Amino acid sequence: MQGKIVKVSGPLIVAENMADSKMYDVVRVSEKKLIGEIIELRGDKASVQVYEETSGLGPGEVVESTGMPLSVELAPGLIGGIFDGIQRPLTRIATLYGDRITRGISVTNLDHEKEWEFVPLVKAGDEVHAGDFLGYVQETPIVSHKIMVPQGVDGRVTSIEHGMFNITQTIAKIAGEAGEKEVCMLTRWPVRRGRPYREKMSPSMPMITGQRVIDTLFPIARGGVAAVPGPFGSGKTVVQHQLAKWADADIIVYIGCGERGNEMTDVLNEFPALKDPKTGEPLMKRTVLIANTSDMPVAAREASIYTGITIAEYFRDMGLNVAIMADSTSRWAEALREMSGRLEEMPGEEGYPAYLSSRLAEFYERAGIVRTLGSEERIGSITAIGAVSPAGGDLSEPVAQATLRIVKVFWGLSANLAYRRHFPAIDWLVSYSLYADRLAAWYTVNASSDFNELRSFAIRILQEEAELNEIVRLVGADSLSYQDRLTLETAKSIREDFLHQNAFHETDTYTSMAKQVRMLRLIREFHRLGLEALAAGAGYETLVNLPVREKIGRAKYIEESEIASFDAIMEELKREIRELDGGDARAEGI
Repeated sequence: MQGKIVKVSGPLIVAENMADSKMYDVVRVSEKKLIGEIIELRGDKASVQVYEETSGLGPGEVVESTGMPLSVELAPGLIGGIFDGIQRPLTRIATLYGDRITRGISVTNLDHEKEWEFVPLVKAGDEVHAGDFLGYVQETPIVSHKIMVPQGVDGRVTSIEHGMFNITQTIAKIAGEAGEKEVCMLTRWPVRRGRPYREKMSPSMPMITGQRVIDTLFPIARGGVAAVPGPFGSGKTVVQHQLAKWADADIIVYIGCGERGNEMTDVLNEFPALKDPKTGEPLMKRTVLIANTSDMPVAAREASIYTGITIAEYFRDMGLNVAIMADSTSRWAEALREMSGRLEEMPGEEGYPAYLSSRLAEFYERAGIVRTLGSEERIGSITAIGAVSPAGGDLSEPVAQATLRIVKVFWGLSANLAYRRHFPAIDWLVSYSLYADRLAAWYTVNASSDFNELRSFAIRILQEEAELNEIVRLVGADSLSYQDRLTLETAKSIREDFLHQNAFHETDTYTSMAKQVRMLRLIREFHRLGLEALAAGAGYETLVNLPVREKIGRAKYIEESEIASFDAIMEELKREIRELDGGDARAEGI
């Protein structure tokens, strides 16, 4: 079906004679065949957001509807891929067309020519249902890519072959009530529609990230949702890079949504060089990148997070645990605001559309831990982490507020911490995790029986430090008792020796739960024994300058393989405090 352009307004065009079109159909605009998507229908006029540069377009040019919604291709070839916001493969485009994405280029989203070895998991005569595994392709050394029975297909396998196939060739035939259907490895799925599952479950275990402030103080559940808001330069992108590198997820989907190109370049340079701690393979071999940088057309940002979450759902349906990073949802919301303004809709707060909250909720609600379709019992999860970039760090602006109403974990980044070179700059006084109580039982069983006591101790000391600092600002540190001064010293140790983490240090960049527990236990024991020593008359200065404190401070650099050395430090701490006597206290005039 063909229409004609009657209006061009930046990335928005209006075409007439489009009465038979449907919402969210993909269209091709003008002779250049620019990709667009219908976002509003009024009578026979369709408003189309164009995902490419629209300069030079004018009234009278042809708009052709494909009759299909914006969809992604799902098949082997996704892992390690670098795509733009509408899943065009940037690596192949660079090879075919050069460094710039020229307008109107036509290239398949995945490589339809490359052959993969398909290994069947069922045989002729077997009954299969939607979501069942037909076989697998070993896509990378880390990822065994399962080929599933497509949605709406049920019946008996009449033939299935083992061999080398490209993703469009028939690998099996399934006879059902509607006749025999040929199945290939490639499926397409509309990005704005969530993939079906059997049941959504309550999260019950954490996603371990190796970042101490997250795992210990503000954990995120596997299948949970979190927001990382903060002002410019506070480290949102570095936090998300760390989570993408070290989170215990099977697949990482990283969406650079409207961020600067150099940040995506960092990902592209680092991930192939970094090794997955579990397998020793490059991290890129379990990662899908969607790069929609700030110099790309603004409308494509709006599609990019839907593209990412649909790819994540596909791997979730295989029973895998997926982590999706959206950096940043503020840039995505700016694209919504741009299109809403050009559609002349009634603006909401600060010019954002009135439906901003519902669109954000639609995205985050597609995360979760689910029981997937298929005859076998399979559980897969999507953990969604979205960065929010409010101007000036103002968390009262609409995107931050709408996000906080949805997510269960808030990692609030502080500019002050970032400027003091404290990484991660997650402010322990404003951040929270609503999953902490639900995950307490898991930590007790799998981390340590005293883990929840250690967590409460750390949070209590940090809160007491904030209160004591108010007193110090008013009347000075000399007005505090030695017990209160010890609390400040312990809080400093928690901040500098435990929460501070060096993302670029080979050992400190990732910390296992066993090591986190031992590090915090050392600090708690120093505080407990220190209070006892002060009560017995020991000198404060001698106590805080014990030689063992340097070892506690450097415990973060102990290799995971040498974790037993924490026991020696603990014994040394107990011995040095036992050796304190009241002589120091008398010398200080207590």
